[in-house]
Amino acid sequence: MTETVDAAPSAHPAQPRSGSADIPSPATAAGAPLAFRPGSWIEGWNPEDAAQWALQGRSIARRNLGWSVFAEFLGFVVWQLWSIVVVPLPGAGFHLTTSESFWLISLPSLVGATLRIPYSFMVPLIGGRNWTIVSAALLLVPTVGLALAVGNPATPFWVLLTVAGLAGFGGGNFASSMSNITFFFPQREKGWALGLNAAGGNLGAAVAQLAVPVVVALTASAGLGLGIAGWMWVPLIVVAMVGTWKGLNNLANAKTDFAASASAVKEPHLWLLALLYIGTFGSFIGFAGVFPKLIADQFPAFATIPIGPAALSLAFLGALVGSLARPYGGRLADRFGGTVVAALSFAVMGVIALAVVLTLPAGSFWLFLAFFLVLFVASGIGNGATYRMIPTVFLVASGATGPDDPAAQDAQRRSAAALGIISAIGAYGGFLIPQVLNLSFTTTGGYESAFLWFVAGYAVLLVLTLAVYFTPRGRLAGHRI
Repeated sequence: MTETVDAAPSAHPAQPRSGSADIPSPATAAGAPLAFRPGSWIEGWNPEDAAQWALQGRSIARRNLGWSVFAEFLGFVVWQLWSIVVVPLPGAGFHLTTSESFWLISLPSLVGATLRIPYSFMVPLIGGRNWTIVSAALLLVPTVGLALAVGNPATPFWVLLTVAGLAGFGGGNFASSMSNITFFFPQREKGWALGLNAAGGNLGAAVAQLAVPVVVALTASAGLGLGIAGWMWVPLIVVAMVGTWKGLNNLANAKTDFAASASAVKEPHLWLLALLYIGTFGSFIGFAGVFPKLIADQFPAFATIPIGPAALSLAFLGALVGSLARPYGGRLADRFGGTVVAALSFAVMGVIALAVVLTLPAGSFWLFLAFFLVLFVASGIGNGATYRMIPTVFLVASGATGPDDPAAQDAQRRSAAALGIISAIGAYGGFLIPQVLNLSFTTTGGYESAFLWFVAGYAVLLVLTLAVYFTPRGRLAGHRI
């Protein structure tokens, strides 16, 4: 999207086409002028300027948000592809051990979580539009690689594992997308914009788990095979590349605050909040990845449900309800406090994990599904609540006495840096949960011990949340988060 004038001509009457000379837009009485440079660069961007925001800023920001959500959505799709493809691989002629299957599921999360840290710095370095094009193009590598790899049963496991690791490109997209969007919106609308961006991305996991089994089944008669699970996303990735090229902007004043990042990592609360985020977002992405395999292992008759010529996997429901629940976690945190909502989420997840252990011998798929949907909802709500706690904790820990206090402004900078770091650490849960299940199965032949470990983990996180943030001590004395 290099030509913002094409996207909404009436909203940007003075905006030149990409490649034109430097032409500033006309200033208003109270609004600072914007200058549009070649390469879709914008100078003078200030979303806190009410007049600038009303005249041009809002429409530009919303257009950038729309394409950002779409690109991030595809990132989550690619990130989760191997969680779906692993289930039908044996039927396609591949002979994998349980351990190998779990590695194919978990490695994309390990790579994606690690990539989130460098990805978060790319937007200020080369521009949000430029990096979104590059990061979208990188998604072609794991999708085409998957299509080629699973199309030949003779493909060695190390090749499958390498291609699965490349799917981590999709997980890294979250960090750069959130970093980019935060520069476009004023403080009063940041929460809404970032929440929408995050939820739109998370839905990619659900859509992938819904669409891939359907498309694979529908195209089976044409002899396309399992490789269609990769090929089907290539046209959409190309659309995202072209769309971001024509519709996104680079902001000249979007700079990385390295000093704030360095200061944030010295804050002990960052590491505790990151641990809580592993328990919430990590649970969401981890269980989303393993849910199709758990259903196939425990209830093979329900791995896919034939619907005419198509086949449906109900595993997508978990990622769907977890994604939709996330915004409500933030809203509930605003009303009741993040600590209360996060603590209740950990309590519910612990109880449900225990209930899964107790009811597995009953062999009821619908009971199993119901429990897991509650677990996904709780993880989504906890995800939104813990994310909402981050700026509050940093503000309280700063000792600021009011919004105009320099300490409050410093806390805002540090919490913005902390959000990226915490989101990266939390994503490692997508690796830990499958590997705990893998360890449980290889040592005991079942998954019950893994869920007991999850119960213990949620209990520890519940105690930590209440001990530190419900009855605050130290630097948070007198403040309940």
